[in-house]
Amino acid sequence: MQIIFPNEPPEYSGRELTVAFTAMVDGERVECTITAEALEDHFGAASPRFEDMLGAFDTHRSRIEAATRRLLSETRAQCAVLRSGYVRFYEANVRS
Repeated sequence: MQIIFPNEPPEYSGRELTVAFTAMVDGERVECTITAEALEDHFGAASPRFEDMLGAFDTHRSRIEAATRRLLSETRAQCAVLRSGYVRFYEANVRS
């Protein structure tokens, strides 16, 4: 399974409190999101405000993409929603 992340800007959703970004999985676009809670708990976002969430996403994009890559591999390329619990599990197992 080939997973790449196009160099496209993420999209903030104030209604959903998420940041959306795209992955290409074997040539198919897959919509991915990360929750405000995950960005606050693991990536230093000070609040769910636009500036804080996008700043944390941009700063930690490579770590977020690595966790997303694993989630996409585990779910066989369905849409991916990174929640705080998954990020905690992923990072605990990466460091082991």
